[in-house]
Amino acid sequence: MRFFYTILKSHLPLLLILAMQHIFAQQDPQYTQYMYNTLTVNPGYTGSTGGIDAVLLHRSQWIGIDGAPRTQAFTVHSPVWNDKVGLGLSAINDRIGPADEFYIDGNFSYTLYLGMQGRLAFGMKAGARVLNIDWSRGRFYQEGDPLLNTNINNRVAASIGSGIYYYTDKWYAGVSIPNFIKDNYYDDIQETVVSDRLHYYVMGGYVFDLSESIKFKPAFLGKIVTGSPVTVDGSANFLFQEKFTLGAGYRWDDAVSALAGFQVTQELFLGYSYDYSTTELSKYNDGSHEIIVRFQLQPKTTRIKSPRFF
Repeated sequence: MRFFYTILKSHLPLLLILAMQHIFAQQDPQYTQYMYNTLTVNPGYTGSTGGIDAVLLHRSQWIGIDGAPRTQAFTVHSPVWNDKVGLGLSAINDRIGPADEFYIDGNFSYTLYLGMQGRLAFGMKAGARVLNIDWSRGRFYQEGDPLLNTNINNRVAASIGSGIYYYTDKWYAGVSIPNFIKDNYYDDIQETVVSDRLHYYVMGGYVFDLSESIKFKPAFLGKIVTGSPVTVDGSANFLFQEKFTLGAGYRWDDAVSALAGFQVTQELFLGYSYDYSTTELSKYNDGSHEIIVRFQLQPKTTRIKSPRFF
């Protein structure tokens, strides 16, 4: 009995994670600095910044809990052919508990010019994801037990998604479904077939000029997953002297966040965010950290659209 209690106590936080996250890719990775990482969820964003745009992000979630999510994301994209077509690449590596999942997608968009200011982009993405599950990691391991030893190695599934993205110099809005394909596979632990769920994203943001040196942008990202509660992120960022960014965010019924950023050069931006859990998990973790590096190379003839905001 004492042995069982020890195992349960040591893995309780991980069990809470699995229950909340619906493991096995039923929940896509979440980001606090989503306003700079749009390509991972909406292919319509491809090429919208007017030049080469590359983003590298690392997120360590729920520090102090064994098996908590760790996510790395990389995106690069650019407009081509008179700025009407955008091409890009996105890659995500996501680890939670015993599962590792890697996504890689090619992104394409076509943009319609609506008047002097508006742009409406239609995007598509296609690629693959690779799933690996090692039951000996993050769980009690017993040699010879088939329920704990039947791993999943390099399970490959296709992914196809689409999105619509409208933007001007002052605001943007978009809707997307990053992946239409639901992949089913057998889960030995639950003794059932586990199916991915469709994710629907809705996003928007606006830039207010409070003065010559201060800009303010409220933004939001909503995620709808069939069979799960709606997730809504809201944020408020201020840009000072087009150099320093400070802000705060709130993820509904989940976490509050602090955000900061610095424009090192005209091309290079560094950002950081910290999340504090507002759920029962706050008893078991020291928060979540997210670091982002963004590189933007704009043609000299291109006017930067809402610089360093989206």
